[in-house]
Amino acid sequence: MAYTCVEMIETKRDGRKLTPESIEWLLTAYTRDEVPDYQMSALAMAIVFNGLDPEELAAWTEAMLNSGDVMDFSGLPAPKIDKHSTGGVGDKVSIPLAPLAAVCGVAVPMMSGRGLGHTGGTLDKLESIPGFTTRLDPVRFREILFDHGVVLAGQSETIAPADRKLYALRDATGTVPSIPLIASSIMSKKLAEGLDGLVLDVKTGSGAFMKDIERSRELARTMVGIGTAHGVETVALVTSMEQPLGREVGNASEIMESVAVLRGEGPPDLVELTLALGEVMLELGGIDAGADRLRSAIEDGSGLEKLVEVAEAHGGDPSVLRDPDLLPRAPNEDVMSAAQSGYVTRCDALVVGSVATRLGAGRERKEDEIDPGVGITLEAKIGDEVTKGSVLARVRYRDESVWESHKDHLATAWEIGPAPVAPPTLVVERIP
Repeated sequence: MAYTCVEMIETKRDGRKLTPESIEWLLTAYTRDEVPDYQMSALAMAIVFNGLDPEELAAWTEAMLNSGDVMDFSGLPAPKIDKHSTGGVGDKVSIPLAPLAAVCGVAVPMMSGRGLGHTGGTLDKLESIPGFTTRLDPVRFREILFDHGVVLAGQSETIAPADRKLYALRDATGTVPSIPLIASSIMSKKLAEGLDGLVLDVKTGSGAFMKDIERSRELARTMVGIGTAHGVETVALVTSMEQPLGREVGNASEIMESVAVLRGEGPPDLVELTLALGEVMLELGGIDAGADRLRSAIEDGSGLEKLVEVAEAHGGDPSVLRDPDLLPRAPNEDVMSAAQSGYVTRCDALVVGSVATRLGAGRERKEDEIDPGVGITLEAKIGDEVTKGSVLARVRYRDESVWESHKDHLATAWEIGPAPVAPPTLVVERIP
């Protein structure tokens, strides 16, 4: 049977069901550049509005997975466990977590993504390390994993190529916040890694793509179901993204903060989440006392040494990890100050992430270049006491006019009240 993309757009626009055969045709044709971006973006928007039912989602994920190669690491003796986040502001957990988990006995074939919308991407952060290449062919990916127990890379052209194209398109067309598109994107890549286990960090709140807890639970359950159906033991932690994670939002500055975690100097919330996710990774790998093992790898410096080792294997300059002051830094700095005394009751992750993106930390178009040196350092978060005139954030920027046009918007991220409040609970729940 012949299919056309226009008919599929109309079908989903009108709330009707796509057949598995049409989905397979579409994603194959899109991968081969036979379907233009403007038609795929229209279909993606129709999916944002009308969703995919379970049969459609299964077919969509399977077609994404089968659009490329599936890796086979069966010769690796260690359990193969990965972690993936649905995207947050200041979420650099993968960077300290992957080497820590590897030191503790699991192999981590981590295939990460670039920034989506207002959220940062692990690959963009890693590429702020001079020389660090995240583009590896499958042979080099395998070599690094077998030699070092961890690899930190993006999708090769042969791994879920349909997703690789669609991922960038969604970022530039406002079609990111869709449960079926998020779930199929993440799980098609992860299932291609030949994993034994997968831990998902599903964000909820202002800075997440899923703003409310019920939608976040639905996304978590959807992805856990996909993983389980494919024989990969999958656990999701639903975690808060009401405010940025850690104190740094930016690319090079988040590498700096990742190094601080591995030195035992990281901010409490970032350390807490790194240990929580790492403990589940080790649990899925059959390793007991995971939190204690992870803390030991921080205290004895082996986690940091593993990150340095892996960065070198990726072609990165290890000197910036030993001395993060050498990382790129934008030339200009300004501060946001508190308009009154009191306690911070809100530090909106969406606002902070959006402004950081517009300063150059993220992309508004597929072809935009990332500026690794721009960023925002948060000096006050929810629960902190401030006085009038005290610094809420330090902003590093390159273009004065761009900063001036977004300064007032960043100021709206904070609310200050007269009474103390507790920071939001970081780990909301575990599924299953």
